[in-house]
Amino acid sequence: MEDKLNETYITLGGYVEVEKYRYLYFLTIFTLYILIICCNGTIVYLIVIHQNLHEPMYIFIAALLVNAVLFSTAIYPKLLVDFMSERQIISHAMCHFQFFLFYTLGGAEFLLLAAMAYDRYVSIFKPLQYPNVMRKTTICVLLFLAWLLPACLAAGSTMLTANHRLCNFKLKGIFCNNSIYKLFCEISRTLSLLGVIILLSVAFFPFLYVVFTYTRILIMSYQSSKNVRRKAAQTCLPHLMVLINFSLFCAYDVVVVRLESDMSKTARLLFTLQVLLYHPLFNPIIYGLKMKEISKHLKTIFAHVK
Repeated sequence: MEDKLNETYITLGGYVEVEKYRYLYFLTIFTLYILIICCNGTIVYLIVIHQNLHEPMYIFIAALLVNAVLFSTAIYPKLLVDFMSERQIISHAMCHFQFFLFYTLGGAEFLLLAAMAYDRYVSIFKPLQYPNVMRKTTICVLLFLAWLLPACLAAGSTMLTANHRLCNFKLKGIFCNNSIYKLFCEISRTLSLLGVIILLSVAFFPFLYVVFTYTRILIMSYQSSKNVRRKAAQTCLPHLMVLINFSLFCAYDVVVVRLESDMSKTARLLFTLQVLLYHPLFNPIIYGLKMKEISKHLKTIFAHVK
């Protein structure tokens, strides 16, 4: 019976002293998950109900925040179940599904940030053409592609990983990401090539585009008046901060497999939890504090509460 269980389930071996701290883990993660939903949901709600926020930039911000909630939902509920379970295990099918969601929503984050950068570029460098370029159809197409492209690439990678034979059934992590490659008996060249294509398509190239676009905007604004510089900084800096934060998260995800043997179990757990907890809460805080119109509506809400 034990052998059959090991063949159909993968053990999540990244947890540290779950028996001793299970209630602390559960309460912490549950509280933070509720905070993530409430913080992101509040700003999305403000964007939906206020007509002056029905602009492309705010629509992309709302999509980014919804994506963060979906990203958290792909991981947090399973963590909560694991904390209260005697054995921290996951089925093969569920592991591959979580892998698919993780990289679909992670890739969508970069592409949504790239769409926001394109919106700011057109707004600043082609202001007369902006209403014609950033129409409702254009926004819908950009949003659709931001989720469709990584979903297609992640689906291909997931199907390939599902067909690989496993020689190890203990994952050195708390959820299914690229660490599952360490379970395979052998990694095919096709899978390795597809991994590089995904990394370039939905992470590296969008990252370069966003940095290049905002650099051009900041250089142009530096040569203009003080008022223009201030507005450019207010617009670009929140997006750049979110980009840098998420890029560090992705860099951790890429290198964690290579450092697997050198990193202690406790250090790995602490790094992973910080990454999972920090990013989904970072976005609403940055956009709530740094985006003037959103901040104004938030202050109105707090004033009514008081």
